[in-house]
Amino acid sequence: MFGAIEAGGTKFVCGIGDDRGRIVDQITIPTTVPEETLGRVAEYFQNKAIRALGLGCFGPLDLDPASPTYGFLTSTPKLAWRGFNILANLRRRLAVPIAIDTDVNAAILAEHRWGAAQGLHTALYLTVGTGIGGGILVEGQILHGMMHPEAGHVIVRRAAGDNFPGVCPAHGDCLEGMASGPAIEKRWGSKGRDLPLDHPAWDLEAGYLAQGLVTYICVLSPQRILLGGGVMQQADLFPRIRQKVREMLNGYIQRPEIVANIEEYIVPPGLGTKSGLCGGLALAMKATEARKEG
Repeated sequence: MFGAIEAGGTKFVCGIGDDRGRIVDQITIPTTVPEETLGRVAEYFQNKAIRALGLGCFGPLDLDPASPTYGFLTSTPKLAWRGFNILANLRRRLAVPIAIDTDVNAAILAEHRWGAAQGLHTALYLTVGTGIGGGILVEGQILHGMMHPEAGHVIVRRAAGDNFPGVCPAHGDCLEGMASGPAIEKRWGSKGRDLPLDHPAWDLEAGYLAQGLVTYICVLSPQRILLGGGVMQQADLFPRIRQKVREMLNGYIQRPEIVANIEEYIVPPGLGTKSGLCGGLALAMKATEARKEG
């Protein structure tokens, strides 16, 4: 069995599962201060006999193994976690191999092994919830460059007449600032799940998300785009987004994935709401494989 953690700004979801991506047990722990949260995490995994642990974590993170701050959270808005070495803390508490990556990178890794990105070599997983983040698979490998991609912070053009300032503390009206769950709530005074299907929020939301997807399509050329997260539980968003992506591309990309089969190109995650936790299993498996190779 392998251990998995989907670490978010509001909760840590911990679980154990097997090499087929099947979760057999899980627990949810509120995200408070590091020592308290990780103490409860370690307590859960004690005596679970896991071979390795995979941590898909909120960020930003330092994921450069050559860096002196490898495994640290960096400029996160969660002030108690800023500059915290989450990887070393878990390694101190749990005597098993541990692999770390962003929560969205873990999710696309799981979707590549067991979900909607199986058989593809290049794909994007975008989560739209408390924040917006993207995990990118390129030629079968998770994309890491100078740091991990920050897909939620691409700049978008404002819709006509939209004076909403955005909620991103760094950029204001970037994609996350305009289309995340908190942006919906601040703009309309209600959480997205409480807004009716015919509310004008959804057409505006689809427009901003489509702008982001058009950017990713042009730059990354993914073979498929997976949209997850709490906001995307509003299923009516999918046809709206697909239509707007076509309109914005304006016939420039003449590929059957866009022209004829966009319903199979922009899709929900194959693993549903389990992508992140299953991503932890996939990371744990990678940690075990790396130790064997070493």
